[in-house]
Amino acid sequence: MKLYGELAGWYRLVDPPGDHAEEAEVHARLLLGAVPGARTLLELGSGAGHNALYLKRRFACTLTDISDAMLALNRELNPECEILRGDMRLMRLGRRFDVVLVHDAVMYMTNQGELLAAALAAFEHTRPGGAALFQPDCIRETFRESATVEGSDEGTRSARFLMWSWDPDPGDETFVTEFALLLRDGTEMRSEHDRHLEGLFSREVWVGLLSAVGFEVEVVAGAVPGEPEVEIFLCRRPRE
Repeated sequence: MKLYGELAGWYRLVDPPGDHAEEAEVHARLLLGAVPGARTLLELGSGAGHNALYLKRRFACTLTDISDAMLALNRELNPECEILRGDMRLMRLGRRFDVVLVHDAVMYMTNQGELLAAALAAFEHTRPGGAALFQPDCIRETFRESATVEGSDEGTRSARFLMWSWDPDPGDETFVTEFALLLRDGTEMRSEHDRHLEGLFSREVWVGLLSAVGFEVEVVAGAVPGEPEVEIFLCRRPRE
């Protein structure tokens, strides 16, 4: 996926950090509500660190991602945080955290085995009495084909892009998001196409897999401002 590799230098224009402030506040409120006094946070699939930019005000953050290019951006934005390379399906740090966050990177789990592995990694890193929050962009019940045009500017550089999500095969558990990007640097213009294959699971599958690894699962709907269709899975690890 070009956005997380060769086009990473444009990433902050495609997904500005300031767009994450409200959502990060929702995450902090839910996690602190589940674990009052929580201090340590692990984010699996932290990308460029845009959520952590705000969450680090409340938590001591450990941030992980599989993309070296995203980790480089993350370190620029959050130099005071612990930042580690790792796959959310395989991560084992040998320690536990008060809370764990798995945001939209979980969309790249494209089969139930991968989603189960990510759920187990989150469980293994959550202390007894702690909580994990999973926020996929959509689930099977809320998915709708959509297309939006967005973009931003910074100095002499500008990005505009069409993001089109569609489902080539409604019978499987994936969909596709296509990015058509126009990138301008001064007077130079280039175009790029980037295709992302993403997982699409039902609410029942989500709750079943998260419960299977040991979490007690609460489905929270309507918590994200401007995105009433988004459902959050707030997972508590029972005390031992």
